[in-house]
Formats: sequence, C-alpha cells, structure tokens
Amino acid sequence: MRLRTVVYQERWRYYAIFFFLLTIFIVLGMRVVQLMVVDKQFLQKQGNARSLRVLTLPASRGMITDRNGYPLAISSPVDSVWVNPKEFDFQNPHIFSLAAVLGESQDHLLQHIRENSHREFIYLKRHINPKFAEQVKTLNLPGVNLQKEYRRYYPESEVMAHVIGFTDIDEHGQEGMELRYDDFLKGQSGKQKVIKDRMGHTIEVIDTIQPAIAGQDLVLSIDRRVQYLAYRTLKNTVTKSHAASGSMVILDVKTGEIIAMVNQPSYNPNSRSKNQVDHYRNRAVTDLFEPGSTIKGLSVANVLENSDLNADSTIDTSPGWIALNGHVVDDHKNNGVMTLTRVLQRSSNVGMTKFTLLLPPESLWQTLHKLGFGEKTTVNFPGEVAGHLAAQRIWSPFTLATLSFGYGVSASTLQLAQAYGVIAAGGIKRDVSLTKLDKINAGTRVIKASTAQQALAMLETVVGKGGTGTRAQIKGYRVAGKTGTVRKITEKGYDNHHHLGIFVGAVPANDPRFVAAVVIDDPTVGSYYGGIVAAPVFAKVMAGTLRLLSIPSSGERS
Repeated sequence: MRLRTVVYQERWRYYAIFFFLLTIFIVLGMRVVQLMVVDKQFLQKQGNARSLRVLTLPASRGMITDRNGYPLAISSPVDSVWVNPKEFDFQNPHIFSLAAVLGESQDHLLQHIRENSHREFIYLKRHINPKFAEQVKTLNLPGVNLQKEYRRYYPESEVMAHVIGFTDIDEHGQEGMELRYDDFLKGQSGKQKVIKDRMGHTIEVIDTIQPAIAGQDLVLSIDRRVQYLAYRTLKNTVTKSHAASGSMVILDVKTGEIIAMVNQPSYNPNSRSKNQVDHYRNRAVTDLFEPGSTIKGLSVANVLENSDLNADSTIDTSPGWIALNGHVVDDHKNNGVMTLTRVLQRSSNVGMTKFTLLLPPESLWQTLHKLGFGEKTTVNFPGEVAGHLAAQRIWSPFTLATLSFGYGVSASTLQLAQAYGVIAAGGIKRDVSLTKLDKINAGTRVIKASTAQQALAMLETVVGKGGTGTRAQIKGYRVAGKTGTVRKITEKGYDNHHHLGIFVGAVPANDPRFVAAVVIDDPTVGSYYGGIVAAPVFAKVMAGTLRLLSIPSSGERS
C-alpha cells in the first residue's frame, strides 16, 4: 500500500512538471506568434523609428560667372556638426576634445546642449574646416554627427562685392545679384532614406526618395578684367584724394550690357564679421546726386532736337550773368558771344540757360525723361532708386535754367551712364543689363540720329584743347565726354566746401563702343573739379579697357 502511494506521488510530480513546462512553451509560443505575426508591423515601425532616418540631401547653389566664364561665386562642400541631445552622453570623457575642436569652452558647449535637451537636432558648428570635421568623426561621440552642406565662396572678394552681393549661412541671397536671382540660383534639396546605428552612423542607404537638384548658373555681363582695372583705379583715386566714396559704371553701347560696376568703399563678402554695414550698398545704383554740368551734354541734345539751332548757333552771354526770378545765374567770367559748341566746351551756365529758354519750357523735361531720368533702369538691382525728375506744369525760367545745368534733378551713376549711352548709340535707348545677353537688343529710338551725332561731335571738343575735360584724353583714340563739379547739399543748403567731381564719356567717339561714368564724392585732398579728379580715372580705365578688348585705334581728333 505504501509502495503504491509513493509511485502515485512520483507520477503526480512528473505530471506537474510536464504540465508546467508545457504551459511555459505554450505561453512562449503564443508570445512568439504575437511578436512575429500579430504585432509584426507595429514592431517594425517602432524599430525603424529608432534606426531608419530620412536625411536631407543639400543642393549646390548655381555658380555665378563673368561673361567669359570665370567663376565669381561658387559653392564648396563642407561639413556642419550637429547633435541629438537625447542621445548625447554628458559624461563622455571626449567632450573636452570636442569643445576644443569646435573652438568652444566645455561648459558653454554642455550648457547649449542641455538647454535644447527637448529637441532631437541642434547645430554645434556650421561649415567647419575639413580637418576639424575629420577630428570630430574620430571622436565617435554618441549623438554627435556630421552633415554635408555647402558654403559660398567669392574668388574676387571686394572687387565684385557690390555686384555679386552675398548669401547667409543657409545660402539664401542677401545682397546684390545673389538676392536678385535667388530663386534662379538656389537648388532643390533632396531626400534619402538610410539606416543608422545608435551612434548616428549611416549603416545603409535604403532609397533616394528625391534627388537633390543643383541651382542654375548665372552668367553676368561683367568682364572680370575690366572690373578689376576699374576697381583698382577708383580705389587709388578715392584713397589719394581722401574722398568719402566713389563709383564707376561702364556700359557696352552696342548691347546695353554693363561691363564693369565698381564702388568705394567696398567689403570682403568672404569675411563679413568686421565689415561696416553701410559699405554693403551698391552706390552706383542706390546713391543719388545732382549731375551738375554733365547734364549740359544732354541739354545741348535737347536744343538740337527741339529747334532749328545747330552747333554753330550763337548766343550773347554778356555780361557773364543773368537774373531770373530774383536769382542770379553766372559764369566765372564774361564769355561774350558763344556758339552752342563753345557753351558746352567751356561749360557756360549763362549760355546753356539762354539757349534752353528759347525752347518750349516742357521740352527739356521730356528729353531727360526719355533718356531715363526719374525712373529705375531695367537692371532691377536690389535697392536701386529711380532718382528725381519732378514734372511741373508751370516752369519758371530759373527752374529751367538750373535744370539745364544739372541742378534740381537727381540721378545715379548708372542712370547718367545710360543717358550718355543713348547719345553714343545714335539716339537708341537700350535696356541696360547685368547679365550677358544672347542677342543684341534692338532698343528704341528716343532722339534723332542727327541730334545724337551732332551732340557727340560737340562733346569731343570738351575733351579737346580749350575744353574742361582734357585729362580724359586717350592716346590713339577719340574721346567725347563732359565734366561736372557739383556742390553737395547739406541741411543748410548747398555747401561751398563739399563737392562731387564727375566725368562721363564715350570711346571711341567716331564709333562709340563704351560709355563710362565716374563719380568721386567729396574729395578733400587736391582738386575737387570733375575735369581734374574724375576725368583721369576715366582715361586710365578706358585706355586699359580698349586694349584688353582689342578695340582698334581710331586716331585722335585733329
């Protein structure tokens, strides 16, 4: 009986162990089924959320080149350091090394990461040196990663700064042509699906969801060689004369393209931390001034266009002054009887006034307006101004007089060059362009060809013997142009101690190819007269331009 009891107990233990193990296997099996079948999609999704990532593929911004294909703005691949604070090990002994590589203090670095601990992505350093990027990679810190980006670089630095402008750290255009053509230049970022390990390293590229599309390249009308020559010459003059600023624009008469556009002072777009903000603006299109006597070349065109008078028509300027509406217009001396050509050559205010008052009062305004004053050019440059050319229903003689010799109207350096470009082009006004044109713009006739031809011939006498612009002469070439010396306006009115020296001209005068305008703002050392301070800049730059572009000699005016 006792033996049976023992056997029974042993069997009970065996069955108990068997059913216990069976239960465990059943539970495990059910769990496996749940994980492998029921919860498969959920678990895969959760796993991918921790290892599968969609990365942004940066797109390269389009290159900007000069008209000959020389790079003026390029995007170079660089690395940026970022961190996921939720994966970062704050006790890692290599944190000090990371801070040293990034040029930060360890305390500042840790504080920055802790303050953003709720986020999964923060930049630690943008656009670092490739050598430092490799050092960061070697440290192999959890949560710390490198991201490929692009950095904008400007090979010509300050020489092209005002034309090209610059981008911000994310390569968004901020100034100049970078801003004007931002949508054209910027690319379209792509997306790529990858698997990363817990350290943030990419293990496998799964798929490219959307490829990155590079931005389009922009070809400017600027000739880098001419730009450099103009910049260097202008900078030298502004420095020597201790002028406040200066600008120069060179136009291709045949096409309307801008070959050079320079300003002083300038800045370095590659390193802007120490630059002054007021140096950023392109003064050739943003700064206005009264053109002074340079307008007389256009006033002469107005006389020829709207009357039967010609280059040899005369006017008596005696006794060297004229009273109008209680104001006096005068010359430095009594020039007596003068031809229209002589009035322009000697820059007589009295002579220009008397000729202008012979015409319908609205004619001068209409002529200046047709030449582009009072409205923006077709360049559409950021910050460009329209200038001032007030339309008046009733023109007083004194208002007309001052307008005829360049006061009461304001313009930019580009507008002045554009107006003289019409004269040089035989009366055809062409849209001005900062981008290289595929075909020549036919333009629109705004004054008669005979008017432009006579005006151009008269402007040659200004540069010849007895004129005010002899320092603009270029050996082997005929030059037509006009000087201007303008008193600057202050809160108290016109200041006799602050001036603008201006020269604008065309070469070769017998068949103009280029027009250039030079403005020197407030020279304080040496002369401030346009014929002395601005004309030599024109001569040196245009002599070099004609040589660089192989324009054949025209011979000097006899």
